[in-house]
Amino acid sequence: MLNLQNMFRRNIVLSSLFLIVFPSLCPADWVWTPETGKFINPKWEVKPTPEDQLEFAQSFRDQGNCKKAMVEYKKLIKAYPRAKEAPEAEYYTGQCLEDMSKPYEAYQAYQLVIDKYPFSERAAQIVSLEYNIANHLLENKGRSKWAETVIGSDDRVIEILRTVIKNAPYGKLAAISQYKIGLYLKEKGMYQEARDEFEKTMNDYPTSEWAQASKFQIAMADTSRASDAQHEQKVTSIAMDEFNEFVKTHPDSQLTPEAKEQMVRLKEKEAENNFVIAKFYQKQKNLKAARIYFKEVADNYADTSWGPKALAQLKILGE
Repeated sequence: MLNLQNMFRRNIVLSSLFLIVFPSLCPADWVWTPETGKFINPKWEVKPTPEDQLEFAQSFRDQGNCKKAMVEYKKLIKAYPRAKEAPEAEYYTGQCLEDMSKPYEAYQAYQLVIDKYPFSERAAQIVSLEYNIANHLLENKGRSKWAETVIGSDDRVIEILRTVIKNAPYGKLAAISQYKIGLYLKEKGMYQEARDEFEKTMNDYPTSEWAQASKFQIAMADTSRASDAQHEQKVTSIAMDEFNEFVKTHPDSQLTPEAKEQMVRLKEKEAENNFVIAKFYQKQKNLKAARIYFKEVADNYADTSWGPKALAQLKILGE
């Protein structure tokens, strides 16, 4: 056993001497350094200080070579994890990923700064950058396949917005992020889920301008739910009450004119629902019930397109 160990050591020494004497035969990536007394691969070596390593990495980014820059940032983070340049390297990795049109990966890199270095001076800036990524994805969604291609799962948009809220629950972007989660779900047709998020905006940020907008959006979500179910009178009635309450409490809001328009549409919908019920009873020969519903439409929805129709049906029935 001892002889084998001696042979192994002798081979190592001879190999090292050979490469020193004949450096041209040494693999291109490895060089002998007298300072360390060993062969090193410059490709994986870091600069003697984190400042130098960061500057070296930045030189590649300045040249537009983000891939190479990210390799150097990674080396800095690994070699000098506690240096003040480490969070900077994480931050600039996110910048590179944004430049490379990889927004979700950029968000992940930015979030590492906050998770690993919570006292970083970049924290507030990173919250804004994360919000901008989510907002950009939301703005592009529906107009092209770009968002789905670069971000993957739709739920990641919500993930980013929730992270913005978690990072700065009392910051200026928290309320609007919560509100936009509701908008996102509403656009996907998830009306009850959207309603829950809008209510959370109102409860968590009652003095925010987004609380007022959320109150309007709750009524809009209920309007959409009513549209999905033709005979769902209860939902229609709830939406009508919500719009009416909004108009009363926010008469000067920019959303008030639209709320009034929605009330007109809902009233038209309610009249149609009652007219359809009346026709059903008429077809079933239950003329007493039919008259009740036609009269309801004629009396209470006279200003809709169904009012005159109901009045005409009452005349036919001898009312």
